[in-house]
Amino acid sequence: MTYETVIYERQDGVGILRLNRPERMNAVIEQLYLDIQSVLVEAEKDDQVRALILTGSVRPKGNKQAFCAGADLKEHKKGERTAWQKREYILLAHETTRLLYVFPKPVIVAVNGPARGAGSEMALNGDFLLMADTASIAFPETGLGTFVGGGVTSHLGKLIGRQKAKELVFTGRVLDGKAAVEMGLALKSVPVEELMPTALELAATMAQKAPISMKFAKTILNQAESLDLQTALMIEAEAILSCMTTEDWREGIVAFAEKRTPEYHGR
Repeated sequence: MTYETVIYERQDGVGILRLNRPERMNAVIEQLYLDIQSVLVEAEKDDQVRALILTGSVRPKGNKQAFCAGADLKEHKKGERTAWQKREYILLAHETTRLLYVFPKPVIVAVNGPARGAGSEMALNGDFLLMADTASIAFPETGLGTFVGGGVTSHLGKLIGRQKAKELVFTGRVLDGKAAVEMGLALKSVPVEELMPTALELAATMAQKAPISMKFAKTILNQAESLDLQTALMIEAEAILSCMTTEDWREGIVAFAEKRTPEYHGR
């Protein structure tokens, strides 16, 4: 399927979603959110896709890396939106980041260039954040008379602690890849030419795991901080019992005994 504002391809069990408005630094418009949502639906239904990478593109002029510069303010200036239209835009953005967060397969966000506003929000809703050394991430909203969205107030403190989260939101301080890793916001920072190979290697490792087990892992770990120990133990027990009813569970045992790599099919 061809999309208007993104490019989607599949490579060895990994879906690759590239934001594709490089002339506008991949700044978001409604269609970009809609295209991302459509890709997520397509990738979720595709049993051949075991992990997803979200990344940016390169500007045609100047060869400048672009992840997502936030909302396309140029588009926002075209005509006055009603209060209802503004609300619908915000809810569309929030639904897109929510779908990224609950996507049942691992999501790796590979930030190749500046991430601001909506770009930073999408980055925080993946499972793993990888950054190019030369990329950057920031939350500049308080300096622009607006406010963070996309679950930033929920995710940021869990990743780096409340005090550091407040610092980034209150000040809008810009972090490069290495600083983001040091703060605990990103998993890894590498030279930009190594970003996609690193993301693909990580995704390929996860793509080899049992899909049902991975779905349980993502769902339960995303809930973990809100669960007391007894509830967590009960949920884990149910997940284990469910896995034990699958063909993949049997395949894992047999492959281990035969000292070979298991071939999982998600059933």
